Amino acid sequence: MAIESAKIKVYTVKRAFGKNVTIVEGISQDANPKEVARALKSKLACGGTFKGGNIELQGEHREKVKKILIGRGFNESQIEVG
Repeated sequence: MAIESAKIKVYTVKRAFGKNVTIVEGISQDANPKEVARALKSKLACGGTFKGGNIELQGEHREKVKKILIGRGFNESQIEVG
């Protein structure tokens, strides 16, 4: 299925005014990325959006995102944290 075959990359970029943004890319449409984004924002207590096929979260949350995605049924070996 979509969750089992997805290759997910989680990384951080620095935006305007020195703000960090965590990007989650590679979640397929079958896995309902808008719902995944909503769950991540709720669990991490941060703002964010689903834009251009990627989930953008305000702040530095790479390791926490990996743990939450594993809890939602994604395979740990498919999640690459950079």
